[in-house]
Amino acid sequence: MERNLRKERIGVVVSNKMQKSIVVAVKRKVKHPIYGKFVNKTTRFVAADDENTCNVGDTIRIMETRPLSKTKRWRLVEIIERAK
Repeated sequence: MERNLRKERIGVVVSNKMQKSIVVAVKRKVKHPIYGKFVNKTTRFVAADDENTCNVGDTIRIMETRPLSKTKRWRLVEIIERAK
């Protein structure tokens, strides 16, 4: 049995105050339906970071996974760029 592809997103760590968890902000550009202007929209995901390796400002890749808690549905795949 083959399982479906899991969604991946690239975002920036906004909060790492929790233990083994981070909050990731994923930005996307959406065209306004009437005015046609592109608007920045942000979605916040709570992701699992079991080694507590991420810091605020890091650019990371997260992957969809089974529910790990009430809000956690994503997990850390890799750290793309460390915060300066």
